[in-house]
This record gives sequence, structure tokens and C-alpha cells, in this order.
Amino acid sequence: MSGIKISEDHEWVSLDGDTATVGITDYAQNALGDVVFVELPEVGASFAKGDEVAVVESVKAASEIYAPVSGEITGVNAALEDQPDKINQSPLDDGWLFRIRLSDAGEIDELMDEDAYASFVAGLK
Repeated sequence: MSGIKISEDHEWVSLDGDTATVGITDYAQNALGDVVFVELPEVGASFAKGDEVAVVESVKAASEIYAPVSGEITGVNAALEDQPDKINQSPLDDGWLFRIRLSDAGEIDELMDEDAYASFVAGLK
């Protein structure tokens, strides 16, 4: 997936107009292990950047998912309710979590590109 931006909390963002699709990175799903449950936000709910939006639970731990940008939830990946392991199998495609309509497009510029994220992750090891 090209053209994505990534937060320091390991959420990726793919922008289409004023709506962003959000998921967790391959690094994050690897760290979590086998995902067994996902709690998604309500469509129509609004969040500020940094707010807790969702929860991903694995056999190891539960991890909060934070809004990488501010806005209103316009859709969720309902397939994850029955198949939460899609996050492990395809974190950048089928395992997306939610879509959010941006209230401040400038926040996208505060996120890392893929090269910067690779350097960031390398520093965590």
C-alpha cells in the first residue's frame, strides 16, 4: 500500500478525499499476536486526534486504538466482528478498522511516511 501515513501508535491512514481508512500496521499486529476480538467505534461518533477509538484484543493482550486524525466515523469493517484474524492476515488491506471523515486535513501532515515509520520501528528494537 503506497501513500499511507502512520502514527507513533502504529495506526496507518490511507486518505481518499476527505475520508481516511485506518488500520494497524504489520508491526503492531505482529506484536499483538493472534487477534481474537475487535471493538469498533459507532458510525457517526466523533473523535479528536489521540482519542481512544477502538480496542483490539489478542491472546496476549488488549490494545487501545487511537484516532490518528480528528473527525467523524463514517464506516467500520463489520467483517472483523466474525473474523478478527483478518487483522493478522491482511493488516493493510482486509484488516482495516474504520473510516473517518477528517475535520482537520492538516493533521495528516503530522503523521510519518513509510520510510520515517521504518526508521521509527527500527529504533524500537
